[in-house]
Amino acid sequence: MAQHLRIRCVVKTDRNQTSAHERIHSVGGAKPDGSNWKLRQDKAISYIEDGTYVFYIERPAGHRIDIIVAVSSDGNKSLNKYLKTMADREQPDKLLSLPTCP
Repeated sequence: MAQHLRIRCVVKTDRNQTSAHERIHSVGGAKPDGSNWKLRQDKAISYIEDGTYVFYIERPAGHRIDIIVAVSSDGNKSLNKYLKTMADREQPDKLLSLPTCP
């Protein structure tokens, strides 16, 4: 059974990136035991896909929104995976609105 982890912060890439899949480098938060964690976006995607973790955010406080793996095309027949909430459209706006991880 997958462990649930709340994402509380993100590490963003260069703000000049316009593609959704390039805007988030890493996500992070606190484990139930209080220790901090941080994962690169590609590793978090792998964990979602293999069922190791279910990631979520809380917006507003107490309202859980699950994180999903989305796919975008760069126009060159290349598909790019990235993280976003179930409530987002193409851009991962709710994740991008989180504070920066220390």
